[in-house]
Amino acid sequence: QVQLVESGGGLVQAGGSLRLSCAASTRRNYGMGWFRQAPGKEREFVAAISWSGGNTYYADSVKGRFTISRDGAKNTVYLQMNSLKPEDTAVYYCAADARSSLRVAISIGEYDYWGQGTQVTVSS
Repeated sequence: QVQLVESGGGLVQAGGSLRLSCAASTRRNYGMGWFRQAPGKEREFVAAISWSGGNTYYADSVKGRFTISRDGAKNTVYLQMNSLKPEDTAVYYCAADARSSLRVAISIGEYDYWGQGTQVTVSS
């Protein structure tokens, strides 16, 4: 069983920045992703990164503003969020893809482990 623990959420004004962290309890070669869920909406893909870090993919809504990265030595994945907008308000979840270390998965069903989520609130 893999445990994922997110941190770094909070309240920020529009135009501000936050960096989310996701610490994993495993050193295995998992692809990682970030998803978010706003009140009354379905969980949606935000960004993903392959195990090596060489491949990344972003939702169109965050492209150019968010950056996903990972530190293998710390078993941690980051989501740097800049130019935040009120519509970015959501609970952010990190997830681990245990079935492939090479692919960059973008759908919920491709992920095997999930964190508990961290709240991000962007005020206008």
